[in-house]
Amino acid sequence: MKHFFNRRENIVTEALDGFLLTSRPGTLARLDSYPDIKVILRADWDKSKVAIISGGGAGHEPAHAGFVGRGMLTAAVSGEIFASPSVDAVLTGIRAVTGPKGCLLVVKNYTGDRLNFGLAAERARAEGFKVEMVIVADDIALPDLAQPRGIAGTLFVHKIAGFLAERGDTLEDVAAAAAAAAADIVSLGVSYSTCSIPGQPHESRLGEDEGELGLGIHGEPGVERIAIQEAASIVAIMADRLNATIPVGEYALLINNLGAVPPVEMNLIARNVLASSLAAKVKLVVGPRAIMTALNMNGFSLSLIKLDLARETALLAEVAPQAWLAPVARHELIVIPAPTIKTAMQHGPSSRDAEVEAIIAAICGALIALEPELNRLDARAGDGDTGSTVAAGARGVLARLESLPLADKAATFAAIGSILATSMGGSSGVLLSIFFIAASKSMAAAGNLPEALLSGLDRMTFYGGAEPGDRTMVDALDPALHALAASGIDDAAFAANAGAKATSTMTKARAGRASYVGERDLDGVIDPGAAAVAAAFVAAAAAIARHKTHGEATFVAK
Repeated sequence: MKHFFNRRENIVTEALDGFLLTSRPGTLARLDSYPDIKVILRADWDKSKVAIISGGGAGHEPAHAGFVGRGMLTAAVSGEIFASPSVDAVLTGIRAVTGPKGCLLVVKNYTGDRLNFGLAAERARAEGFKVEMVIVADDIALPDLAQPRGIAGTLFVHKIAGFLAERGDTLEDVAAAAAAAAADIVSLGVSYSTCSIPGQPHESRLGEDEGELGLGIHGEPGVERIAIQEAASIVAIMADRLNATIPVGEYALLINNLGAVPPVEMNLIARNVLASSLAAKVKLVVGPRAIMTALNMNGFSLSLIKLDLARETALLAEVAPQAWLAPVARHELIVIPAPTIKTAMQHGPSSRDAEVEAIIAAICGALIALEPELNRLDARAGDGDTGSTVAAGARGVLARLESLPLADKAATFAAIGSILATSMGGSSGVLLSIFFIAASKSMAAAGNLPEALLSGLDRMTFYGGAEPGDRTMVDALDPALHALAASGIDDAAFAANAGAKATSTMTKARAGRASYVGERDLDGVIDPGAAAVAAAFVAAAAAIARHKTHGEATFVAK
């Protein structure tokens, strides 16, 4: 695993400084005790209220420094990556922010944190400070463990304690509410990878097709290995186990990204969680958000806290830290009817033409079958989805084949153009939609098929900007259509194939995503769009040849 850093021993201090330099001016500061003691604190703190202090090892960003600010933490004490801060570091933090009303330490249930924060608390009390400590042990992964780990549910305690402290409550009241909240939190995580630490070799204990349920936020082993499976299945397992530990009631749910899950997947996970057996108990939702990570772990966790009016008020209160995502009330999807197509945009009633139907079906079938190969080609020079995009368009046309006005070629082109604009997506879908709609207009006016298709090509290249030699689908489409006009479909298929193969020698693309790719990655690779065009012409030629056995082919002649 590759990482961005300068010197391993400076990673945390440089990262914290970067965080401070990009925070709102005047809100946060650090003590001048770097590098051994790393304390981030509120720059506006006047010690007139109860201070809330938390922290632990780095690597969980935005926790813990990301939650320092009005309404949440007063200070965060950081150790090195996954290493508890020292007793002296915690004690320095206590001294820096604690006034007459005292301070509350919020500690995750790991041995190092308990001991170091605990000894710091005892030493601070000996110095005359009022100090209380709440330990969060929300992880339910290992039910027989006497000391469950503290994980992302700790953020609920930060928020509730921070609210009460900001309101001016006493230390005793803040500590009691925080302890009660901690007792009513459950969490469970899952991951498809362990995390890697910058500057250290990384060896995953997980197999290629394995994930792990219940692993800790430092990469500690979980309760069991699980097979990679649909997200809904994983969520269902987690929901069942969480449900078994909580009574009936209303809950706030935190959906936490452990570091490396892309946003699109986190949103999908959120959808599945809110359709699971947990949903009926969820009143408020926080996330999905990377809120307490494990460096680059490819996993997520779910945390639940039982609500009452006081906790709900605390969780909904506005705070300064931008890393906290305000909870939203659980709600159903709002679905608004899409506009219907106006009558003027319809392309005529469905009609039959066996030859046209055979050609369209053959082209669509060939493009769908080619989906993996086109994706493979595109992965070399683009984002790896050309096959899927083309296949989606082909499936869209096939699904509407029986409703097309096949006896009217102009209307058929217009209908295909509309279908591709909706079902295909991407720039290629738009370009081909332009191609067919322009061809439809020309066909309706002149009735000459090759001429109509060349008119479609002219409009497509005008809007798209690509010309022959630019390493795009045009390199196959242009020679194919000129050959079609000159001598027929067989020569068109040959020309399309030759044009597609020629793109493999073009090491500089001047249009499309491949224009961003270097020569080394393009050399010897056929452009996937050109390959799709060639496959379409070959399929069309074969379909016409088959049709000749039953009657004279007419498609290319009219």
